[in-house]
Amino acid sequence: MRPAAHTSGRPARPVPSATGRALFLVSSFIALVLSLTVAVSVGAIAVEWSTVWGVLANRLWPGSVEATWSAGREAIVWELRFPRALLAVMVGAGLALVGASLQSVTRNPLADPHLLGISSGGAFGAILALLHTGLFLGLLTVPLLAFAGALVATMAVLGVARVTHSTSADRLVLAGVAVSFIIMALANMLIFLGDPKATHTVVFWMLGGLGLAQWSQLGWPLVVLATCAAWLRWRAGDLNAMTVGDETATTLGIDVRRFRLQVFVVGALITGVIVAFSGIIGFVGLMVPHIVRMVCGGDYRRVLPASMVLGAIFLLWADIAARTVMAPEDMPIGIVTGLVGGVFFVWLLRRA
Repeated sequence: MRPAAHTSGRPARPVPSATGRALFLVSSFIALVLSLTVAVSVGAIAVEWSTVWGVLANRLWPGSVEATWSAGREAIVWELRFPRALLAVMVGAGLALVGASLQSVTRNPLADPHLLGISSGGAFGAILALLHTGLFLGLLTVPLLAFAGALVATMAVLGVARVTHSTSADRLVLAGVAVSFIIMALANMLIFLGDPKATHTVVFWMLGGLGLAQWSQLGWPLVVLATCAAWLRWRAGDLNAMTVGDETATTLGIDVRRFRLQVFVVGALITGVIVAFSGIIGFVGLMVPHIVRMVCGGDYRRVLPASMVLGAIFLLWADIAARTVMAPEDMPIGIVTGLVGGVFFVWLLRRA
């Protein structure tokens, strides 16, 4: 079932052919592999592509490739750049997945985890753990409190929407923006009340970055993303129905209120875990699903996986830009996505 097209005074965009969609998916996966290779190879010390894949092959199958590189280059590739690139893949895929899902259940093309306050809630939980509670649950403290903050923010948005009778999609987004401002004000208050010597650590979460990626931490976002992506893909037909309207979805046997809440909770889980490891990175969930729908059409059976692939590619290149524009210093990746996303936002408003 194809979602209703946005009205903008122009004829509807034709649905891409099956060959065109298949070509897009294949080319996207090839672009993902190439982008991953470039992300690992570039930096203050350039590394040849053959070395990148040689190190990877030797780590996965010891002795399969003759080691012609130094131990220092192997450490750069395996210990620093591969975890960072893989985290970029998961963060980009997760944010794009959440954005596409929220745009379906809210029927609003501007919905994404950043605008709806979910990212702000996750940042609040991470800041609370870093500056005030301490790691009382070990390494799980920051991810768990980030998820709790994202979930509370989601419940707050739904509560404000109910109290203010904001049942329409547009007003739901406005409720999310209002909650986001309130939560960020509370987060700033936590920073103000925290230890001044430790507040520099929260800049990472406020501006976004991938520099703290480690192999030991990648398992959590991978498990959460894979599980939630599988559930959303299973409910792709319901997401298609939601884009047409609540009435149509209800006639198809969908409990609209319950399903919307489930999608919000899944989005909060993904966003909370992502924010815990990457900070606040905006506009990925806004941009990528729109680009995918232009190429693949509106069927969420294709939109979801294509959004994940394209989101991963976009964030890999955003991270490449963040590491090279001001080399050897790393620019916060949230600045890069904010600049690109702001321009895209203006273009989207002009288009529809």
